[in-house]
Amino acid sequence: MPLIDPVLLKTRLGNLAGRFDVDALDACDSTSSELLRRVGAPAGSVVVADRQSAGRGRRGRQWLSDPAASLTFSLLWRLPAGHRPGGLSLAVGVALLRALTRLGAAGVCLKWPNDVLLAGDGGFAKLAGILVELTSDRRGTQACIGIGINLATPAGEFAQPVAGLERAIAGGVERHALLAAILTALVEVLDTFTVDGFAALKTEWERGHAWQDRPVRLLADGEGERSGICRGVDADGALLLATAAGVERILAGDLSLRAA
Repeated sequence: MPLIDPVLLKTRLGNLAGRFDVDALDACDSTSSELLRRVGAPAGSVVVADRQSAGRGRRGRQWLSDPAASLTFSLLWRLPAGHRPGGLSLAVGVALLRALTRLGAAGVCLKWPNDVLLAGDGGFAKLAGILVELTSDRRGTQACIGIGINLATPAGEFAQPVAGLERAIAGGVERHALLAAILTALVEVLDTFTVDGFAALKTEWERGHAWQDRPVRLLADGEGERSGICRGVDADGALLLATAAGVERILAGDLSLRAA
């Protein structure tokens, strides 16, 4: 029996329950892969899995999941033809920040382009990750939005510090309440994004940005390190890095951002 009960989740969603079609699985390879296999699935389709064996993260990294330690799900959203999807992963970050703040989480902030961090005495640790996969046809753009959030701090060795939501919310949070809060915030943010694009969410993202107006180092695979002052993002979600040569516009790619 899946730990996420769609009937109970509907009661938590209230009036928004009709915006979603939720399928809860005991296990799958990846919630995004499972959702993308469902050709013709309606907008608002959600696949949530207690365990995934081949979850996908940024730059091909794996995101494994366990019901006691994480919440992993994917949401299908559609944008009309002609809509510019730039900044969508950042918009999803705004939704996560809204949801976690409403639940009482402290110290949550955003990292460009698609991470949610938790601030602590030792610096920042990764709390959640976002992976958006886009496909387009004559009807518009289909976005498969994958989200993985740590409920407990994962064990093992990682390329960067990691944290669980238990550190941000005393006593943790029940999974249905967490998923309902995130889906509610996603509807709010994505409705705004669909009409007005990321420009309407830019200021909110920058308020939650961990390195806003701070010195940073920008690392790129196969390239030298660049340093500057992070001036936030533009209306398309590109990073703005102020250097001696002027303000550079950095597009999402194989980049890592670190405090200087």
